[in-house]
Amino acid sequence: MATIEIANLGFRLTPLPTISPFYPRTHRSILRFPDSFESSRSRRIVLLRPPSCSVVDEQRQQEEEVSFTEQENSLIDALIGIQGRGRSASPQQLQDVERAVQILEGLEGVPDPTSSSLIEGRWQLMFTTRPGTASPIQRTFVGVDFFSVFQEVYLRTDDPRVSNIVRFSDAIGELKVEAAASIKDGKRILFRFDRAAFSFSFLPFKVPYPVPFKLLGDEAKGWLDTTYLSRFGNLRISRGNKGTTFVLQKKTETRQRLLSAISTGTGVTENLQAIDEFLSSSKNVAKGETELLEGEWQMIWSSQMETDSWLENAANGLMGKQIVKANGQLKFLVEILLGLRFSMIGSFVKSGTNTYDVTMNDGAILAGQFGIPVEMESKFNLELLYSDDKIRITRGYNKIIFVHLRVG
Repeated sequence: MATIEIANLGFRLTPLPTISPFYPRTHRSILRFPDSFESSRSRRIVLLRPPSCSVVDEQRQQEEEVSFTEQENSLIDALIGIQGRGRSASPQQLQDVERAVQILEGLEGVPDPTSSSLIEGRWQLMFTTRPGTASPIQRTFVGVDFFSVFQEVYLRTDDPRVSNIVRFSDAIGELKVEAAASIKDGKRILFRFDRAAFSFSFLPFKVPYPVPFKLLGDEAKGWLDTTYLSRFGNLRISRGNKGTTFVLQKKTETRQRLLSAISTGTGVTENLQAIDEFLSSSKNVAKGETELLEGEWQMIWSSQMETDSWLENAANGLMGKQIVKANGQLKFLVEILLGLRFSMIGSFVKSGTNTYDVTMNDGAILAGQFGIPVEMESKFNLELLYSDDKIRITRGYNKIIFVHLRVG
């Protein structure tokens, strides 16, 4: 029977049937992404509504403030847009992450991290490199953004432990795999997995995961080196005995939290609330006018469910990419199937501080170098609510809220 690994920490298990929770189709979402930072100095922000000025809200914002250094922000920026915690990363994305990781590992973080209290607690897995042979549970759980993956580290107890946790949802519950742990030196933790169980929300008891730990021998053992621990205790880089690199965070910044809300398949109301909270909590409020940044922008979520007509959806920007050019040209591009693409070209003209008049009127279905014209026209006002080098939030056609990620 096949064997599987939990979070690449050297533990092999016998797979159980895949858990596939049902999520109603309430909105367009093509991104499956883990939890989300405040970093890019070139970020341009416009608030959907003015933030509250009450003392309570200001104190709450200060409590939620997460501190990262410039180098740590570079790694966080590299993680934004990567799906499946690295599963679907492009070669360029992997290169950017590895470069940022190496820079941090070359800097002085917390010395002897295994001796620091900052390593204690629950860490969320944000990124992991993939070994050459990915196991079924890795593909099912670690690489799926519907699920949250955590690692708990508690070394200062009578029973020191390292645990890996897959959180399915509040309605379903979680799988927790525990290991007895010990400190070898200032960086390395030794562990041996010894128990695992499902905690289902709808059951008053735990369901043991049927694994013969004692019979696994060395397969249940492993080690984990912490190669960087931030001085604020919010970011950790670790490397495992199987050659895997992990990026984990205790606290995530606002963009990551927003992308997490989108990726977990919550309803339109919940996502709109997350967007509103994100805009309200943004600190670097732009005092001047904002501009649509050039580049390719992938639509990852909209507040309206698609209609039955994919052509109408594509023409109204509810699908695919937006390509923004400096000459005022805007292009929608949608991959259909078997090399066919739908393209619609138009223009945008600034009409206010953060608004644009958009006209899309040059449509075509493309097959390689050949195209079939499609007579369509779509006019709408585009309001730029938030924009930085990685993420953009707009209110567009029919007052629909759009979230785009920059790609390429």
